[in-house]
Amino acid sequence: MNNFNMADMFGKMQEMQEKVKESQARLEQIQVESEVGGGMVSVKANGHRKIMQIKIDNSLLNEGDKEMLEDLVVAGVNQALAKAEEAAKNEMQNAYKGMLPSGGIPGFDLSKFGL
Repeated sequence: MNNFNMADMFGKMQEMQEKVKESQARLEQIQVESEVGGGMVSVKANGHRKIMQIKIDNSLLNEGDKEMLEDLVVAGVNQALAKAEEAAKNEMQNAYKGMLPSGGIPGFDLSKFGL
């Protein structure tokens, strides 16, 4: 006999939808920062993986090394986005902890939600 109860599943899906809305709002508030080049470039991103701020130390501008500056900005942005993705994944996992049956929901791929 199948123990899978559709009413319970739909209740959980509605609960998950509410958790998604709450988590999306919290992702906006999450901020991560990356520093590269010994702190010469810092980049802030939010949990939605959007760049919020880039700071460049004046010494880099005075040196006139455009290529190094470009490389540091790229490295800083990539590092900030990786940190933001990890923070978002942790937020989503915490939001759904204990809600999903072990092994997930049959027929649903939840990997895009970090689960």
